[in-house]
Amino acid sequence: MAENGQNRPIEADLEINDDAHSTLDSVAGTSATSLTDSIREFRQENGRTYHSLSAGKYWLPNDDPEQDRLDLQHHAHRLTWDGDLCVCPKKNGAKRVLDLGTGTGVWAMEYADDHPDAEVIGVDLSPIQPDFVPSNCTFEVDDLEKDWTWSNKFDFIYGRAMLGCFADLQSIIQKCYDNLEPGGYLEMHDGSFPIRCDDDTLKPDSVLLKVTEMVIEASAKLGRPINLSQHYKVMFEKAGFADVQLLPYKWPTNHWPRNPKMKTIGRWSLANTDGGWEGMWLALFSRGLGMSREEIMVLCEQSRKELRDPKIHAYWPVYCCYGKKPDTPKAAEGVA
Repeated sequence: MAENGQNRPIEADLEINDDAHSTLDSVAGTSATSLTDSIREFRQENGRTYHSLSAGKYWLPNDDPEQDRLDLQHHAHRLTWDGDLCVCPKKNGAKRVLDLGTGTGVWAMEYADDHPDAEVIGVDLSPIQPDFVPSNCTFEVDDLEKDWTWSNKFDFIYGRAMLGCFADLQSIIQKCYDNLEPGGYLEMHDGSFPIRCDDDTLKPDSVLLKVTEMVIEASAKLGRPINLSQHYKVMFEKAGFADVQLLPYKWPTNHWPRNPKMKTIGRWSLANTDGGWEGMWLALFSRGLGMSREEIMVLCEQSRKELRDPKIHAYWPVYCCYGKKPDTPKAAEGVA
């Protein structure tokens, strides 16, 4: 894990680091006997498929290649934290857990397997989770920007890779606070943009750098900013969370680091991005910047060469943030 100074050479950080549906009949918060055909019939766009519920909100596809990418990304997260699924004190002992934007459901299922006494609910816009899941894990298709209708509060809410999902992320963090029991935790993991480099191997005219700067522009034009994770501590505290911790770390773009752990993370980081590179930007650039599919594909091919190049010592800045809902209302008033 990197230390707070973002201008430190990454080599210094490397030395420090030496070492499914059981409830798919729940749609938009209401009980139903089955998912509607419209939700199962995913939207086609630029040769990829996207969610149908609240169509157009989310910029990443939901097809098989993207699902494979999400599972690779999950493994990279586990490597980062030495096998742990989360960082906050609720990595042990949670009883009622909500996984925001669960995707393929892999985190929710593994947490449920590891904590058989916990009730784990995963929520996503797309019904892409497996049919056979742990008995204490369920999935719901819902839009988190709409009213939350769960009657019982949670003691742990987890969110990962939620970049650009929400028009008002502060309101989502506030919903998490309001739906936690006193003493409960919210934990979020997200990357940020643009890509970074601590030496001069990533040139100012780099196509890879240009792409990641375009990501910021496109998401802003769509009204769903993608570079807020470095501000999570302030946002958590504004919602009322106490004991907030913001932990910055780095994912190398490929295997370029010398440190064995970071080299391995770099390999998985590249696997996460390389195969899904076009899918990551097709909707964002076409919707936000008005680019054609052909223009985006050319840009992706040019930037992929730099993404793979071990002579370029670039990395993705990533942040883990967690905070506790105070045990008493009096404590909460003192946080605001």
